[in-house]
Amino acid sequence: MSTTNLVEVLKSRRSSRREALSKLIAGTAALGTLGVTTSPSQAQTGDIDVDVLNFALNLEYLEAEYYVYAVTGAGIQSQGVGVNGTGTPGGVTIKANPRVPFATSALAQYASEIAGDELAHVKFLRAALGQAAVARPAIDLQNSFAVAAQAAGLGAGFDPFANEVNFLLGAFVFEDVGVTAYKGASPLITNKGFLEAAAGILAVEAYHAGIVRTLLYQLGATTRSASQAISDLRDSVDGGTDLDQPVTRGNNFANLVPTDANGIAFSRSTQQVLNIVYLGGPNPGGFFPAGLNGSIR
Repeated sequence: MSTTNLVEVLKSRRSSRREALSKLIAGTAALGTLGVTTSPSQAQTGDIDVDVLNFALNLEYLEAEYYVYAVTGAGIQSQGVGVNGTGTPGGVTIKANPRVPFATSALAQYASEIAGDELAHVKFLRAALGQAAVARPAIDLQNSFAVAAQAAGLGAGFDPFANEVNFLLGAFVFEDVGVTAYKGASPLITNKGFLEAAAGILAVEAYHAGIVRTLLYQLGATTRSASQAISDLRDSVDGGTDLDQPVTRGNNFANLVPTDANGIAFSRSTQQVLNIVYLGGPNPGGFFPAGLNGSIR
């Protein structure tokens, strides 16, 4: 979808959050969501640190695949990263030739750096978990974006790999979720070494999110409005609270760092994160059509 088409779509959209959610649930069902899964509160009966790190590893698989495909046209296995482990392994659903045709040299460099970081996160977590590391689950980087964009009011057939603006909007879906997921999971970690590592990854994800949010704000009214639509959608599906924040506040002022009244980044529970990546509920679907691997799924 071109930037011009996106402008036209944004002018005509203004669906309510309830309407967006109903569309999203219907679209996700059409992608073939699977059966009921164990809730996080029921699942966390074993080694909590292993459970939390594997939960994070699932999310890092998703982010790494997105960025590495966008930058290189191939997945993380092409970079020598393993994807086997416990649980049900899965492939990546993605269009042919997904490498993004970056028009801006600086943006291409940002994407390359972020891809390297996400790849390193997968390597680190797999090494830290050893034989307990979960396999990469099935990941959908094609239909999921189209369904989410449709529900958000951004039109049909959204392709995050079509151009650098769409790529940034796709990245915006992930980065804020990654930050809030790590912060929300941090109190659950008992090993101080793991906690320090998780804090380090959270900091990197926050840097990434800041880059993406800044670029979307700088690009002007179209991407600011699109970020509002994506933020509204995340709020629609993650639960009853209004946590999410777009890249603007008030009278179109910059909101590059989403925080609470104390200037502290907010947290999401594992269930709220699952609701977002499953696109609309506790059952597998969306970006993880067969669900996450591990106890928290």
